[in-house]
Amino acid sequence: MQQYVTLSQLQKMVKTTLNQAFALPLWVSAEIAEIKVNYSGHCYLELVEKGGENGVPLSQARAVIWRSFYPRIAGYFEAETGQRLAAGIRILAKVTVTYHELYGFSLNITDIDPAFTLGDMERQRQLTIEQLQKDGVWDMNHELRMPRVVQRIAIVSSRQAAGYQDFCKEIGKSIYAFRLTLFDAFMQGAGAEDSIIAALDAIADRIDEFDAVVLIRGGGSASDLNCFNAYRLCAHIAQFPLPILTGIGHDKDTSVADMVAHTPLKTPTAVAGWLIDRMAEVDGWLDLAALQLRDATVATFRREELRLQQQKNELGHLSQILLMGGNETLRRYAEELCQSSRELLRRETTRLASAADLIESRSPRHILNLGFAIVRRNGQALHSVSEITSGESLQVDLADGSFETIVK
Repeated sequence: MQQYVTLSQLQKMVKTTLNQAFALPLWVSAEIAEIKVNYSGHCYLELVEKGGENGVPLSQARAVIWRSFYPRIAGYFEAETGQRLAAGIRILAKVTVTYHELYGFSLNITDIDPAFTLGDMERQRQLTIEQLQKDGVWDMNHELRMPRVVQRIAIVSSRQAAGYQDFCKEIGKSIYAFRLTLFDAFMQGAGAEDSIIAALDAIADRIDEFDAVVLIRGGGSASDLNCFNAYRLCAHIAQFPLPILTGIGHDKDTSVADMVAHTPLKTPTAVAGWLIDRMAEVDGWLDLAALQLRDATVATFRREELRLQQQKNELGHLSQILLMGGNETLRRYAEELCQSSRELLRRETTRLASAADLIESRSPRHILNLGFAIVRRNGQALHSVSEITSGESLQVDLADGSFETIVK
């Protein structure tokens, strides 16, 4: 008959082997995937190690911090890092390996080193900076031209966030008519990065409606603000086609999102103040431009008035010169006209006398005085002998009279 062991015997063998192999505590690095504090005070965690393809964990294990350890560990971690133990945080935990016949493999956490978590966050932050610079997008949002008048503003924030309320309250105190459009997003927690990116994408679809984007939230712990060091979100901000102003509300550290944004400011209230000051600057510039325009108008009017007066004087002087010249010309023309008229009258008188002499030399009376006669029939002058008939009576006109005759 084949030899065998029972399941409980196998479990005890595994437990004994693990207890012997891991008799002393170990420092283990892992990421918190899930965390829950039981009503009894015990803290239960799911630890994972990422790095597999498609985001599949390489390994995972259950862990527990017993209530006798949890207040001390959690309090010290929060005091050192400024954040609570939460999902998504990488930790370095001091653990003992345990194995239970019913519950299987688990880790008992007796301590957590906060320096590791801070170092990991800073390492991830530096990796984000290096990758953005390597991609050549680091200065893209910086280089966008901020409009002189920033009045149509897209806001990425949470409607319930105190920072958003502070921003609206500060803007409401100004005398300027800002047009604010909120794109509601989660500003902390595991879904913050995706939510903020979705809000930015929604703004990009309506880009012509806005002058700039405001990304604001109130203060918080380092873990609350850790999404603003994430590469994917910071790459969106760096390459966004509108200038982005940030007021993330963390005075101690500058996030990578602040670094790649066009204008980083510390708090939402500071962002509102910057917008109001810019409008006031434009307002002052317009007042100055109005004064300069008025002064320029007055100066131009005075200059043109002087120029017109000068032209008036010159016109009067030129008019006198032209009038004198015109009078002289008219006098000369009058003299020439009189002389020409007399000459023309003389020539015409001579011509008329010649014409009168010519007419007189060709008049019938002159011809008759030369010894000629005019023969008429019934008052009509005859021109040819062939017109005369024998026996008819004709009238003969001479220079000194006329008589009738009978043709034979």
